[in-house]
Amino acid sequence: MATAEFGKAVRRWRDRVPPGTAGLPTGGQRRAAGLRREELALLAGISVDYVTRLEQGRATHPSAQVVEALVRALRLSEEERTHLFTLAGLAPPGPETVTAYITPSVQRVLDRLTGTPVAVFDASWTLLMANAPYAALMGDPSGRRGHERNGVWRHFLGPGTGARRTPQAQRDHEAALVADLRAAAERYPADRRLQRLIAELRAGSERFTELWDAGATGRHDASRKTIDHPQAGPVTLDCDVLTVAGSDLRIMVYTAEPGTGDAERLALIIVLGTQDLVGRAG
Repeated sequence: MATAEFGKAVRRWRDRVPPGTAGLPTGGQRRAAGLRREELALLAGISVDYVTRLEQGRATHPSAQVVEALVRALRLSEEERTHLFTLAGLAPPGPETVTAYITPSVQRVLDRLTGTPVAVFDASWTLLMANAPYAALMGDPSGRRGHERNGVWRHFLGPGTGARRTPQAQRDHEAALVADLRAAAERYPADRRLQRLIAELRAGSERFTELWDAGATGRHDASRKTIDHPQAGPVTLDCDVLTVAGSDLRIMVYTAEPGTGDAERLALIIVLGTQDLVGRAG
């Protein structure tokens, strides 16, 4: 059970995060220099009502996933992360479980990519954070819960990502996803959430089971994808997956070749998404 200090700590740390550093609009009158509750909720992917109840001490059993989301949104150091987990009455995730921690230094790099669609995934391809341009391009992921945030689950059991690939690229992508998940399972054998994900995929997807049982191997190379955007139409982009040294984090970055129609459509998508963000954060 979370202590009374949990809500006070969230409020204190919320007050110290300037919205501009989180890629949020800074215009309009603000009573404080830090994040509003609705902005913290947006960044953490939880409801404003739940943030309010946490801060007021009326929600006393936050999950580890909620606490980790707050850690990322509040840009906490590793020591502060441990403290927040302790205040929540939870043990901080250990080295035997898939890490969801984004270090402040990596977060600062992400903060500078405000005009580029960027998302960060953990070792099991669960989405940890997505910036506003990514949400504008691929759809707002803030309402997704549980396995809905996992890229492997969405590909084999869910609605997919909306990206079009060639048949060979699709096969290579599936093999790489399964290989990544197997590597994560071998590295984190005590992670029960990962075990449940694999069990659900094996029970629900013949294609996943076929690749898993065959010991599929593969890797994620730079690729090109076509995204069918509902307002801007199809846009073909380069997709690069970057890894952080000493970490299992995967940073997915979408870019367009300058001076092309795809670059113009991507710029339009980002502007449309930013306008929507301003409306929600006002």
